[in-house]
Amino acid sequence: MSWWDADDDEDEPEFDESDVRVRPNRRGSRPRSKVRPEHADAVEGTVLGVDRGRYAVLVDEGGPHEREITAARASELRRKSVVTGDRVDLVGDTSGEPGTLARIVRIGDRSTLLRRSADDTDEVERIIVANADQMLIVVAAANPEPRIRLVDRYLVAAFDAGIRPLLVVTKTDLADPSEFLENFAGLEFPVFRSRADEMPLEEIMRALIGHRTVFVGHSGVGKSTLVNALVPGADRAIGRVNEVTGRGRHTSSSTVSLRVDGDGGSGWVIDTPGVRSFGLGHVDPSNILGAFTDLARVAEDCPRGCTHLPDAPDCALNEAVDAGALGETGRARLDSLQRLLTTFA
Repeated sequence: MSWWDADDDEDEPEFDESDVRVRPNRRGSRPRSKVRPEHADAVEGTVLGVDRGRYAVLVDEGGPHEREITAARASELRRKSVVTGDRVDLVGDTSGEPGTLARIVRIGDRSTLLRRSADDTDEVERIIVANADQMLIVVAAANPEPRIRLVDRYLVAAFDAGIRPLLVVTKTDLADPSEFLENFAGLEFPVFRSRADEMPLEEIMRALIGHRTVFVGHSGVGKSTLVNALVPGADRAIGRVNEVTGRGRHTSSSTVSLRVDGDGGSGWVIDTPGVRSFGLGHVDPSNILGAFTDLARVAEDCPRGCTHLPDAPDCALNEAVDAGALGETGRARLDSLQRLLTTFA
């Protein structure tokens, strides 16, 4: 016999569902729906810049109703980043009138994506710009001294993204950049030389027309000066180089798109803040070889897992160069490729 008497159960009160007190749901009792509106009436635009959660978006580019509007990111995109260059769909007030605010509800497919990481061990990518098809790398011949390894990193990021690189060497009145440029003799991309008293603006402009070109460069190399010369009224802040450290001071704090107009049409300059490092933790090394199409064909005969570095056993690239099959141009291109690949070694 238990310590309690089974007959006592008859004295217990009976309860039904109506006696149970239900605590109200503070977040509301309506079930959340996974169905999202289709926004069939959305208009298309291109993000020109981002500033503290607000996006400058160009609508009807080149059309009779071209206008710049201000937009915010819709709640359904809270986990998706919207960056300069993105093509987006917008709803709400898209008139562009002062004080109006539209909503970005969709991000279009990205043709290219330029990224960098904090360092080479960090695989978390930081998106710089979307849908650019060219990268213009700006370096100074002196003050500050050109950094070969930083340019290599820019090139790796460009090749990984499928973006065509261009190179501008500024301050050539202070030093001859020929020795520096020999490091890139095997690479086929345009190189422009600029002096303080003579900037090749017409040549550079022709290379920009019809393209979306992202400008990158170490602080103090003259990137903002070049942008201001190409885009009158841009008013990008110009930095100075510290005479003691030889380093430039960061001036541009945000990425912004600026239209350039020339005799042959127009294009877009995407100016970015100056950086002193460019992490490549997110890059797939195979994309670098793919950018050297002539060498990639030869590398098809390499053993699986070949690093294509000078000490790689049975590397078809090294064997072809040693046999003279690629000529001096091929040797120079392989040297450039191997220097870029050592970033990941």
